[in-house]
Amino acid sequence: MSVLWNLDHIRPNPDIVVPGETIPELFRNAVAMRGDGVFLREKELGVWRSWSWRETEQAAREIAMGLASIGFEPGECASILSNTVVEWVLADLGVLCAGGIANGIYPTDSPTQVRYLCADSSSVVVFVENDEQLDKLLEVRDDLPLLRKIVVFDMEGLRRFEDPMVTSLDALREAGRSRDSQHPGEFERRCAARGPDDLAILIYTSGTTGQPKGAMHSHRGLVYTVRGFNLIISQRDDDERMAFLPLCHVAERLGGEYFSIYSGARLNFVENPDTVPENVREIAPTVFLAVPRVWEKFYSAVSIGVSEAARLQQLVYRWAIGVGQRVADLVLAGRPVPMRLKAAFRAARFVALDNVRKMIGIHRARYLVTGAAPISPDLVRWYLALGLPMLEVWGQTESCGASTGMPPGRIVPGSIGTAAPYNEVRIDPKTNELLIRGPNVFMGYLNQPEKTAEAIDADGWLHTGDVGAVDADGYFRITDRMKDIIITAGGKNVTPSEIENELKFSPYITDAVVIGDRRSYLTALVMIDQDNVEKYAQDHDVPFSNYASLTRAPEVVALIQREVDKVNAKFARVEQIKAFRLIDTQLTAEDEELTPTMKLKRRFVEKKYAPMIESMYQVG
Repeated sequence: MSVLWNLDHIRPNPDIVVPGETIPELFRNAVAMRGDGVFLREKELGVWRSWSWRETEQAAREIAMGLASIGFEPGECASILSNTVVEWVLADLGVLCAGGIANGIYPTDSPTQVRYLCADSSSVVVFVENDEQLDKLLEVRDDLPLLRKIVVFDMEGLRRFEDPMVTSLDALREAGRSRDSQHPGEFERRCAARGPDDLAILIYTSGTTGQPKGAMHSHRGLVYTVRGFNLIISQRDDDERMAFLPLCHVAERLGGEYFSIYSGARLNFVENPDTVPENVREIAPTVFLAVPRVWEKFYSAVSIGVSEAARLQQLVYRWAIGVGQRVADLVLAGRPVPMRLKAAFRAARFVALDNVRKMIGIHRARYLVTGAAPISPDLVRWYLALGLPMLEVWGQTESCGASTGMPPGRIVPGSIGTAAPYNEVRIDPKTNELLIRGPNVFMGYLNQPEKTAEAIDADGWLHTGDVGAVDADGYFRITDRMKDIIITAGGKNVTPSEIENELKFSPYITDAVVIGDRRSYLTALVMIDQDNVEKYAQDHDVPFSNYASLTRAPEVVALIQREVDKVNAKFARVEQIKAFRLIDTQLTAEDEELTPTMKLKRRFVEKKYAPMIESMYQVG
């Protein structure tokens, strides 16, 4: 595949990079190896500020000892309620080095959800980012009798606020320095207080059905998994990573923070979730892990940019991407690329494709990683045509993240790759459910032994709820979630995720839910991409006053109909969308319809929008 990318740059590394059997051991050994090298970077007032490995350890040490000064004991739990900022990592490492259990809470969670998660995890300390997150906790603290202290990262807006339960992170660190000087050796004892088989962190599931469940992960499982990551993808100490996904999600916690501790890659923190596109161009990560929603947004931005470009630029882009697609098709088929096409591809990169990569901010990337949700194979092929390998991984919160990975030497779009060498993956012969077994599988659900028994069978296999298949070469493919498969009134089994992925490939569609279980035909609820559709409306003189009016504009409905028609052409008649409706509310992660990772909750959406759905099945 050297025509598109250099395999030598992305070959996995089987060697053990850093020794250690717990996260504190791993971290402290990494610090000893890397010392004054840069580990974390964040932007403050427009200027990048770097944290060396030694500075990071010192901060974690002060937080750990600060926790000790307020009576925090090994085995107790502390939660972190914050966006993805440097202090999140410092607090996480501080809690673990204090011998504690660290739990993350999504910053978009409501006070009611915060109360549930703090109570279920028995959190005695909660770290919060700012006054907004503090307000949530203060609203529910009377219902949390175990809560002893609230630690605030950013005290702006709280200068005159006084509450005996609330302290700043700076004050906690100052107390930690005092404790450390008065109790020599305590920090080292606390770091060693928890063994490999002890509970280290909680990662709560997104709660698409019922209340979130706390997945328990041991130190052994975490260390085993991050070492395993190096067996499926390559990450080195000269790599630049970008931290922007929620750190309470398994992807950024394991694949970002802990994998970077192990590999030595630098973690660059975005300013806020809204500045991701600008920060990507500034950071230009060499390794880039993101969810499909992000890859779709980048593609949409390029598509819209091309549509607005001069005629000559459009022609050049279409020629260049066409060349890239022809090369990618040959490489994916394992066929040689003719010299003339190789030369054309080099020219295509020079005149257009490299500029597209710079426009996105992926011009230095050695490879891209996608996971956490299904992605359109066409989108994978588009990135391949730019000359960048996109490696899809698949796993779950309960399996510490990736359990399969795409081999960089043979990428198969539409597949989730082969089983990672550190675990087993197989298909249940009766149900076609994907099963996982290995040391990376979680300890169980906190306080829910019956749910744990449902998830892990007597032979140690984790039942994932994903339905799929495997080919003769060991490549797995997800067809859908078991509970999401549609059986039409005519008895036809339909996998809605395949249709939904094709719909989301449109620059004008952010998400979609296909309906049709026990119905005579398929319909869909569609969430439009606000920025792109607004731009379309402005360019075509379509009047609108707000988001809701935009979704009701006949010209917008016609635009989405054309996108649906394109998708329908790819499917058999029984799998085609016969009608659709546009959701007229602009949804964010704070809305109940969406998970914190911005996926529509199918069952919740079907219930909330039942009248809208029924209108698509009314006769006459």
